[in-house]
Amino acid sequence: MSTSSTSTGTTTGMTAGTTAGTTPEKATGTTPGSTTPAASFRTGDGTGAGRRLDPAPVGIRTRLAGLWTATLFVFAYVDIFSFYRADFRAAVEAGTVSGFTVGQGFLLGTTAYILLPSLMVYLVLVLPPRVNRVANIALAVVYAATIVVAAYGEWQYFVVGSIVEVILLAVIARSAWTWPKQDDHAA
Repeated sequence: MSTSSTSTGTTTGMTAGTTAGTTPEKATGTTPGSTTPAASFRTGDGTGAGRRLDPAPVGIRTRLAGLWTATLFVFAYVDIFSFYRADFRAAVEAGTVSGFTVGQGFLLGTTAYILLPSLMVYLVLVLPPRVNRVANIALAVVYAATIVVAAYGEWQYFVVGSIVEVILLAVIARSAWTWPKQDDHAA
């Protein structure tokens, strides 16, 4: 951040951590285009440009939408990978999945089950904060419980996917629980 004085042609406030009248080169002991190894490491870019990556804070709503999206991807891929199993394909061909008969009721229930987290990707962006918070916590807890029950006795890939799903849902619940408070005096 720099400001120029049009009458004197001087520049003040060149970078954070430098004082007026001190250039960044004098403050760090480097010349333009060079950097110390430690400074290059701190910037994380390895180029020695001396610029840090902007942390660009992500709002709670965007974070929750991303978490629901990631959860849905894991749901989908774990289920898709099941079709690589001969026993699963045989059960589907026989008209059963996990002991349930595949019919209209099963498919309607499965659709309803997946619709809620799918809609949450959008709803976290538009629901009022209090409703949003409660919906995220409640759905995350309910879905985590159903995932734990469904993973019992399953193959390792399914258990690993289920663990990741439960972790994502725990982060959703925690993020919603710690929803940032707004200062009543802020404009």
